[in-house]
Amino acid sequence: MAIKLIALDIDDTLLNSHGFMLQSTRDSLSQALAAGIKVVLCSGRPLAGVRPFLNELAIRPDQQYAITYNGSIIESGNGHIIAELGLTNEIYRQVDIYAHNYRLQYNVLDRNSVIYTSNQDVNRMTVVQAWENQAGLLIRKPDDLPAEFSIVKAVFVGETTVLDQHEAGIRMEFGANTYVVRTAANFLEIMNQQANKGRALAKLAESLSLNPAEILVFGDERNDLPMFDYADQAVAMGNATAAVKQHATYVTASNDEDGIAKALTKLVFN
Repeated sequence: MAIKLIALDIDDTLLNSHGFMLQSTRDSLSQALAAGIKVVLCSGRPLAGVRPFLNELAIRPDQQYAITYNGSIIESGNGHIIAELGLTNEIYRQVDIYAHNYRLQYNVLDRNSVIYTSNQDVNRMTVVQAWENQAGLLIRKPDDLPAEFSIVKAVFVGETTVLDQHEAGIRMEFGANTYVVRTAANFLEIMNQQANKGRALAKLAESLSLNPAEILVFGDERNDLPMFDYADQAVAMGNATAAVKQHATYVTASNDEDGIAKALTKLVFN
């Protein structure tokens, strides 16, 4: 069955290891768009952090979609929200307390791409995260915000060894009521229990009257696995984790070696 939608993770998949889109990636996705195939970027980033790449691909925002916040929000390129799953103020406060008890760096994001943290000594990774996502960064405690203030996701941010040490405890504390996923070596995220990239992709596909056989997905990290479980064809980048490669139907070259273009040539354009 012909592919009608291509869903791609952004960091270390769509982008190379320097954070840029290869010319081969841009050309191959432009070819797919010209053929009428939908290209959906699926990321932990908010829309503000996704939009530059939609623009780079010349994707018309009123005709295409993005899955943001790791599947918590499905929206059109111009920001019209189709579906949203967030976290309560109570969860936000629990994350804040846990972070301070264990002296961990954390932040939370609202639906407007604004990052909040009560850490006074904000680390470099949070600053880079805010810059990459074109997000505001505010130092706020939960009590500084309205009682009904809700968030889309929370992120524990730290060195790999620090998160490795605390991951099991965080999963034990929050895993019963939320979706906890390690999205990268330096990020451990908490979202609504029903939120992941796979569920969001399935919901979007249903709204477009598409089935899993018409969808091709690309990814490199554990938060991409729900997409791999949904789509019939799942491509792991050459730089993907071992678990992602195990779940893939095809392993391509790395994000620095024209992996997307090579896979599309073989699986879509051939």
